[in-house]
Amino acid sequence: MTEQPCPFCEIVAGRAPAQIVREWPDALALVPLRPVVDGHTLVIPTVHVTDFVVDPVVSAATMCRAAELAGDYPGGSMNLITSRGRAATQSVFHLHLHLVPRAENDGLALPWYSGRGGKEVH
Repeated sequence: MTEQPCPFCEIVAGRAPAQIVREWPDALALVPLRPVVDGHTLVIPTVHVTDFVVDPVVSAATMCRAAELAGDYPGGSMNLITSRGRAATQSVFHLHLHLVPRAENDGLALPWYSGRGGKEVH
């Protein structure tokens, strides 16, 4: 069985289409295939790192780019979400940070809502 190419590496290499929001030498910001709200953006490193634990330096640099981009959004309320592993909802194994603009009563449930007893963990 052959391994599928990394979709984010394909975007970085220019072999796959993407709606690029911003480019830096070390990262790209792009619109995900299925944004959950207007302004939902992914920030990915230009080097392949599977998740935020593999290379803390790349993870920190990518976080800096996400913070830089988040500062440009009007309204200010936003979630920054990343995952590590399938059990934590990671589906693409290339580090990516979700910037998700939020608004009062937007109907989005936080990804760590347990559904048990109506309490959320923050």
